[in-house]
Amino acid sequence: MILSSTERKGEAHERLLARLLDAFGEDLPAPEVSLREIAARAGTTHAHLRYHFGSLPGVLAAMLKAQRSRDNEALLEAARQGTFDDFVLAIWRTYTRPELLSRVRGFFHVAGLAAYNPQDFREFIDSLDDLTKMLASLAEREGLGTEEALTMATVVVAAIRGLLLQELLTPGVRSEDAVALILRISKDHSVPRTRPGP
Repeated sequence: MILSSTERKGEAHERLLARLLDAFGEDLPAPEVSLREIAARAGTTHAHLRYHFGSLPGVLAAMLKAQRSRDNEALLEAARQGTFDDFVLAIWRTYTRPELLSRVRGFFHVAGLAAYNPQDFREFIDSLDDLTKMLASLAEREGLGTEEALTMATVVVAAIRGLLLQELLTPGVRSEDAVALILRISKDHSVPRTRPGP
């Protein structure tokens, strides 16, 4: 079988991404690190990184998307075996682990860049509702209607991301209390209507 140049490029891209993930583990390179420094650590060249990812933000976005995908596989186990509240706690505990601090910082860095140039970060943006979908599925399993479950999940994910940003900017501001409040609200399993209805 003869591979097309697109297929070969795709395979090379995935191999290079795997090398980056192996080189950095759970971390994400800091935004001030150069492509040359990242290339040296991953045992590749600056030119290869630029060819496959375009820029430092492109490297960060690709690594972050892959790392979050791995996280989601582990979190999915919590979703299968637990409740909506268990899953919310699992998300919070995952992303507040000290060893993930650089990745959480990287997430907000890339999200900020994506806000200015969404066309350059389409894959990253498209991956942002993955946790929302999982939470919505759990909320439906626990009795909410489809639309209500999605609203609840959207609000919870937004709250968690806001609390994570708060943890980065002002550590120790009692975010655990806010997470407990999210869980109390979700136990009520009612979402205020956004428009009048029967």
